[in-house]
Amino acid sequence: MSEQIKHECGIAMIRLRKPLQYYVDKYGSLHYAAKKLYILMQKQSNRGQDGVGVANIKIGVDPGTRYISRYRTIKPQPIQDIFGKISRKYEKATKKPGYSDTDAVWFKENVGFSGELWMGHLRYGTHGKNSIESCHPFLRQNNWRSRNLVMAGNFNMTNVDELFDLLCDLGQHPKEKTDTVTVMEKIGHFLDEENQRVFDKYKKKLSNQEITEKIESELNLQRVLRRSFKDFDGGYAMVGLTGHGAAFVVRDPNAIRPAYKYIDDEVVVVASEKQAIKAAFNVNYEDIGQIEPGNALIVHKNGEYDEVPIMDKGEVKSCSFERIYFSRGTDPDIYRERKELGRLLIPQILKAVNFDLKNTVFSYIPNTAEISFLGMMQGLDEYLLKRRKEVIIDGKPHIDDLEEILSFQPRVEKLVIKDAKLRTFIADDSTRDDLVASVYDTTYEVIRKKTDTLVIIDDSIVRGTTLEKSILKMLDKLEPKKIVIVSSAPQIRYPDCYGIDMSKVKEFVAFRAMKALLKDRFVENQMDDAYHKVLTNIGSKNQANYLKELYDQFTDEEVSNKIAEIIKPEGLKAELEVIYQTVDNLHKACPDNLGDWYFTGNYPTPGGNRVVNKAFMNFMEGKESRAY
Repeated sequence: MSEQIKHECGIAMIRLRKPLQYYVDKYGSLHYAAKKLYILMQKQSNRGQDGVGVANIKIGVDPGTRYISRYRTIKPQPIQDIFGKISRKYEKATKKPGYSDTDAVWFKENVGFSGELWMGHLRYGTHGKNSIESCHPFLRQNNWRSRNLVMAGNFNMTNVDELFDLLCDLGQHPKEKTDTVTVMEKIGHFLDEENQRVFDKYKKKLSNQEITEKIESELNLQRVLRRSFKDFDGGYAMVGLTGHGAAFVVRDPNAIRPAYKYIDDEVVVVASEKQAIKAAFNVNYEDIGQIEPGNALIVHKNGEYDEVPIMDKGEVKSCSFERIYFSRGTDPDIYRERKELGRLLIPQILKAVNFDLKNTVFSYIPNTAEISFLGMMQGLDEYLLKRRKEVIIDGKPHIDDLEEILSFQPRVEKLVIKDAKLRTFIADDSTRDDLVASVYDTTYEVIRKKTDTLVIIDDSIVRGTTLEKSILKMLDKLEPKKIVIVSSAPQIRYPDCYGIDMSKVKEFVAFRAMKALLKDRFVENQMDDAYHKVLTNIGSKNQANYLKELYDQFTDEEVSNKIAEIIKPEGLKAELEVIYQTVDNLHKACPDNLGDWYFTGNYPTPGGNRVVNKAFMNFMEGKESRAY
């Protein structure tokens, strides 16, 4: 994506199911789990670079021993920073009396980050300042081991105000009005109640120390989570650790956020991406599963586990942006899907270049679009093979023509390269635009001037500003006859409220195009009509998407053509056309990830419509605040 957007965070969890000495004896290292967590997080570094956090819990240590360790950082290269701290802690341990690199019992008793239960989190801050306090994992502390809660997640809630009020109704006094705090405090409340329930059951029969053991063995996390999650509206994959060594991972009922799992007799592993688990543990892809929507994977103190329902399963609407852009393309399924996204664009591309492939050059920007580019070229090869068969069988060409037909190959060039990351510190707009343009470098003297058409594929076009301010100007310097910009994703029309930093409708070039089309037809008053519908229904829990009514009167092609007008820089000499993926083809390419609300406005939860209407209302009222 040539225009970076911040998006979904990454989670990682490891539970060692054997005594620590087992891993030392088998793998020859006291640091087996730490190394595995490092790989899990490094392979998901694409999911968050604003901050990183790691937590570890020791199970079954004596009172007076620190059993929860946590580091968080917002420094540059945060993964290296945080594991560097852990590594230095391990290095210091080697100088302590009694240290042995084969004694796991001593290591656990004397060194932090040496327990059986691990959690990692990678953060992309979708709003607010990037402070250490914003980094997961969050910790809710208590002197009772089983009341401690460590939490991290990949989530956004659409109903934070409602959840905040529910906490107040429970008698709490939350310190912040954020989804992270409200989620943790709600779960913490019902975890406290569950502790109290077991305590009351045995308080007249056993000593307090004996009750503590009963609580840790009988605490019903499924019950805690059922009571906690019933009011949540959003997309989420959350990880929680309790102080006594139990753990849970919960996935939202619509499977919006990803949560992959791998379990054998040695480990329970959870991550946001399948490829990370494959890389860390070298297991077969077919052995990596997903946590079912609405379920919680619960790992008990003794290492046994269950996956249980805590909410009714909804319509599965897994995020399609995971497949288009966010997740690593080295996952074989994602790789195939991204190639298919490119391949399915061929009919639109051929029409745009008037089937004149001899005078067309194909390229891509940025590097993440390379896979869809490969799919596009595969689709061209399939088209050419079909045409060759038709010409040879039906046309009976001359031998010279036959040689030309058989030898023809589409022209491919690397035309735009992201050369450097420069800070746009110069104040005036015109000079800043020049500096932005210099971030990219252009390959000259490979285009036939005034003759060639350039076809450039991108992952997605969100705002259009990078195209307008730099890329199109650079391409025009090559003096092509025509430039065709191709998006492997459909038009982004609506805000996301489940994890991506896209909450202001005015930033979408598709919204600007729709608004311009209304003006062209002299029906701009329809914006006011939609705004009044929003105001009329603002308090309703089940609102319609009133912005959708404005888009529905225009075809995709009309919006794309207007987008081309909007992003066309002043003075551009080449003809310009913009092509977007169709939603139908998106679903063909990514059949298991049908979440498409940013393209269609079809939100999987009631909170989605409330968010889009609030975002539209903010635009109409000139407010810059986010909609959730």
